[in-house]
Amino acid sequence: MRWVLGVLGTSILLSASPALQAQMPDTILYGVAYYDEYTPVDRVDEDARLMKDAGITVVRIAESTWGTLERQPGIFDFSHVDRMLAAMHRQGIKVIVGTPTYAVPTWLARQHPNVLVVTPQGRAEYGRRQNMDITDPDYRAAAERVIVALIDHVKDHPAVIGYQLDNETKAYDTSGANVQAAFVASMKRKWPTLDAMNKAYGLDYWSNRINRWEDFPSANGSINASLSNAFAAFQRSLVTDFLNWQAEIVRAHARPGQFLTQNFDLAWKGYSFGIQPEVDHWKAARPLDIAGIDIYHPSQDKLTGAEIAFGGDVARSMRNGQNYLVLETEAQGFPQWTPYPRQLRLQAFSHLASGAQMVAYWHWATTANAIETYWRGLLSQDYKPNAVHAEAQTVGADIKRLGPKLAGMTKHNRVAIYVSNTALSAFDSFKPNGIDYNQVLRPFYDALYRMNVEVDILSPDSTMKLDDYKLIVVPALYAASDAEIAKLNDFAKRGGHLLYTFKSGFSDENTKVRYASQPGAIAEAAGVTYQQFTIPEGVTLEGDPFNVGNEDNKARWWMEMLTPTTAKVVARYKHPSWPAHAAMTRNAWGKGEVSYIGFMPSDALVEKIVAAEVERAGVTPAMPGVRFPIIVRGGTLKDGRQVHYLLNYSATPQHISATGDGTELLSARKIARGQQIDLAPWDVAIIQDDAAP
Repeated sequence: MRWVLGVLGTSILLSASPALQAQMPDTILYGVAYYDEYTPVDRVDEDARLMKDAGITVVRIAESTWGTLERQPGIFDFSHVDRMLAAMHRQGIKVIVGTPTYAVPTWLARQHPNVLVVTPQGRAEYGRRQNMDITDPDYRAAAERVIVALIDHVKDHPAVIGYQLDNETKAYDTSGANVQAAFVASMKRKWPTLDAMNKAYGLDYWSNRINRWEDFPSANGSINASLSNAFAAFQRSLVTDFLNWQAEIVRAHARPGQFLTQNFDLAWKGYSFGIQPEVDHWKAARPLDIAGIDIYHPSQDKLTGAEIAFGGDVARSMRNGQNYLVLETEAQGFPQWTPYPRQLRLQAFSHLASGAQMVAYWHWATTANAIETYWRGLLSQDYKPNAVHAEAQTVGADIKRLGPKLAGMTKHNRVAIYVSNTALSAFDSFKPNGIDYNQVLRPFYDALYRMNVEVDILSPDSTMKLDDYKLIVVPALYAASDAEIAKLNDFAKRGGHLLYTFKSGFSDENTKVRYASQPGAIAEAAGVTYQQFTIPEGVTLEGDPFNVGNEDNKARWWMEMLTPTTAKVVARYKHPSWPAHAAMTRNAWGKGEVSYIGFMPSDALVEKIVAAEVERAGVTPAMPGVRFPIIVRGGTLKDGRQVHYLLNYSATPQHISATGDGTELLSARKIARGQQIDLAPWDVAIIQDDAAP
């Protein structure tokens, strides 16, 4: 097996530091998390054999069981690790070792109760995971000891290919006296004087003004969004610092060729839903060799693939389009997620369609104790092969055969969505009608997904060039600097198409409302202003301009009463009492165009609005006219040929006509242009174009 990683159309070695040439297999990995510590009987060899039968090629171990590895301070027991490494190696299965720092042992909490996080609700009790203060010196010292001991113990084992740093790391709302003091120190570095900070944050309000650094209060009680969001940004920086700290330790001890990753997670709404508010993903991913992601989603009749695609697009975009690892996704998961037949296959190939270099389940077999008793793995509590395991065998066999061909697929998307943690924190400080930032973002993403327009996810910290895109959608950019908005506006001036939504440009990067005509720095480029806004009740769009019908032709959540200056009106509000203000406008700006939506549309309206912007930007969907439930995603393979994943997210058969000559890779059938491709319920086809690159 050759060990390289395909990035931007080439197979290259990743180099995160001169001392470490990190490498990835030049194939797709298929994996599970595994815990010999949890098994009801001694069965590690049997599990390894069953994994091999299912086509599993990698397992992730050790990240959850610090208290098993280090029974007392400095007293280590690596017997479970050794057993897993030996059993997997005998079956040819590779191993990713996790640093076990996200669940602290009982002895550490007893000896150093200060390691338990202090939040606005007080100090955490021992029991749940992620209950520690990631900045605490005693926690850091103990964490470093176990990391070094573990890496030194496993690094030379031939099965070990890489390391996962911690697990779904966040700051866990750490906000005790030590963190408050560090925040004040960061404010001293950021602001030359207290007067400057007081003015920027508007702290004269309610006598919140700080006249001496010694008087700086805890941010926990703040009613000032500027100060609160500065503290939220500081907490996110703690995560970035923590992962950099772990990366330095692991790199100093790892064997050359072993990679570093982290399993970032997303905002949660009963499943993975939106941008993570507690982590600056684009910054936190920098010390890694390859980004990892955990993606969980509804199943059965609620399976749409949108969460799989969104999470994958975020992970791929974190490191400038690089392929990524799905370190956790569900096999069975919650009882309501037990997959229908074919859904496990559909889900696995959906991850690959977004650019995943690995798909791994959490976890191999379901635990018999504690809080995750009903979060089921590939096997249930009886540890016997079942229907899900049997379906995994088909996935494993196909990945073994096709993995070298499919690995390293790259994308060249012409549409991007622009997101911002600063805007998210600011928007969520004043949730209109109780709606949060991600609830605005996702309908715009989902509309593009359903019409088969693939996107990248940009942030202020992205290194991807704006000019690589024809259309950039900017939802609810509530807080942003003038420079950040100017960068977006200039993209349009150079010929790009820009779509802003309501609540954009309203405040600066410090969540201070702009002393200007709204929407602030966007107003001139968008050719529109407004002074009044409200929460709409019974407001529709005049004349149903997007032909969505009475039920969907409505404004919801928020409406700004737009007055065009140079923009053309695309839609107007209709209400018996409100004047017919503009609801959406479009403005020529330099060589490009800036559109502005002053309200939150219904989902049906979002789809029609976005479709019109896609067409105006000259972007062609992957297969014009093909829409959900058939999802088409793909890219360019290492040999330069195009590949298209055709995914049927429905319980009914679907049919699609081939747009060119190609080969269906799963069946090895030749496909002619215009030939009908039949997709069974919850089915997938992978078409490689025959045309030479």
